[in-house]
Amino acid sequence: MAALIQSLLEEISRIEDPVEELQSLKTALLSISVSALRDSVSGQRLDVIFSLLSSNDRQQVELCVEILDRILMALSPLYLVQNYRTELQGGLTHPNETVKILALTQAIKSLSKLSYSKPGLDKLFHSELLKVIKQVMGTSDIIRYRVYELLVEISSASPISLGYCANSGLISQLLSELTGDDVLIRATAIEMVTSLAHSQHGRQYLAQQGIMDKISNMIRGAETDPFSSLYLPGLVKFFGNLAIMDSPQQVCESYPVFQSKVFEMALDTDPAMIGVALDTLGLLGSTVEGKQVLQKTGRENVKAVLLRMSQLASSGATELRVRSLDALSQLLTLMPEQQTEDLLALTESWFLLLSKEPMEMIRGISTQPFPELHCAALRIFTAIATQPWGQRLMMSTPGFMEFLLDRSTGQTKEAKDSKFELVGSLAGSSTAAEILGSQHYLRLKTYLREGPYYISAVASVSTEGAD
Repeated sequence: MAALIQSLLEEISRIEDPVEELQSLKTALLSISVSALRDSVSGQRLDVIFSLLSSNDRQQVELCVEILDRILMALSPLYLVQNYRTELQGGLTHPNETVKILALTQAIKSLSKLSYSKPGLDKLFHSELLKVIKQVMGTSDIIRYRVYELLVEISSASPISLGYCANSGLISQLLSELTGDDVLIRATAIEMVTSLAHSQHGRQYLAQQGIMDKISNMIRGAETDPFSSLYLPGLVKFFGNLAIMDSPQQVCESYPVFQSKVFEMALDTDPAMIGVALDTLGLLGSTVEGKQVLQKTGRENVKAVLLRMSQLASSGATELRVRSLDALSQLLTLMPEQQTEDLLALTESWFLLLSKEPMEMIRGISTQPFPELHCAALRIFTAIATQPWGQRLMMSTPGFMEFLLDRSTGQTKEAKDSKFELVGSLAGSSTAAEILGSQHYLRLKTYLREGPYYISAVASVSTEGAD
C-alpha cells in the first residue's frame, strides 16, 4: 500500500488537473485501517497535497482536505509541526473554511499534546500559533464553536490534556462566554461546559474555577432576563448531568435553586422548558438517591409535578407525551435489589398520585394509534411489573392480564419487543408466581417461550382465508 500511495503522490505532482488521481488516493487511504495507514504514510512527502490547497479549483481543495484529514489521523501532531510548520500556519488563515478548520484541528491538537519543553515545538512557535488561533476565532462564530468543541474533546481525554488546554488560555476564554452579552453564544458555551463536565477531571477543574456557583447564580438571575429561555434549559441540563455523575443529594443541597427551577419549569407553559424539566426529573429519578431527594421536597410539590406529568402524558404534543411517560417510567423503576419497604411504598404512592385510575389511564394511552406512545406506556407497566404492589394492581385491574397476553395489539417490531420485555420483567420477578397465580404465571412463561413475534396457527389460517 505504501508503494501505491507513493506512486499516486508522484503522479499527482506531475499532472495539471489531478482530480481523478486525488480521488484514487482518497479511496486508497480509506480502504485501510488507521493503524495500517500509519505504516503506509510514514515518511511520505505531502508537499504536493499542501500545495494544491492554494488551487482555485474547489473540488481539488475539498479532496485535499479529506486526504490530509485521513492521513493526519495516523500521524502525531509532532510530525506536522516538525515537517509542515509553515503550511499549518498558512492553513489557519486560508480563505476556504474547511481548510481553516482542518488547520485549527491540528494546531489545537499540537498545543494540547506538546509542552514547551518538548523538542520540535519551541516556545516562540507555540506563542505564535496560539496568537493566530485567537485571531482566527474572531473571524467566524462557526470557527469559534469548532475551536471550543476541539478544546472540550481534547481536554476530556486526560488531566494532562486538560492542563495543556488550560495553559493556552482558550478554556478561560470559553468559560468567559458563559456570561457574555450574546445569549446564543452563551447557550453554546453552556453546552460545551456540560460536555467538559462529563469527565471527573473536567468537573474538578470547573469546580476550582467556580463555574458551578456561577451557573447557579445564572439560574437565579434568569428570572429578570427576558432572553433567559434561550439558555436556561442548558443551565438546568448542566446540573442534571452533574447530579447523575456525582450525587443527586449533594448537587441539590449545594445548589437548591436548581431543584426548585426544575419543579417550576415542569409547571411552565413553554414546551422547551417543560421538555427539559421532564428529562431532568427522569434523570434524577432514575437513581435511588435521586428518588429520595425528590421525595424530600414535600408531598405537595411531588404531587403537583406528577399530576402535570400525567396531564402531559394524556394529551398534547406527541413528543412531550412520550417524554413525560419516559420520565415517569424512570421515576417508578426499582431494581429487585433496591426494593426495600420504604422505596416500594414511595413508588406506589407516586403511581397512585397520577390519577384516580392510573392503570386505566396508562392502558388507555397504550391503545392509541401512535407506536411511540404505545411503547412508552408499556415501559411504565414494565417499571412496575417487578414490584409486588404493581403486580397486585395488574391482577386487580379487570382485563389487564388478557390485554397483556393479547398479541394482536401493537403490530410494529418495537411494540412487540416492548410487550415481550414487559412480560419478561413480570414473569422474571420472584413474587410473580405467588401474586399472579399459577395459571397466569404459566401463560406468561408460554408467551416468553414462543418469543416476541409468534403468530398462532389460528391467526395464520384466518389471514390466509382473508387473502
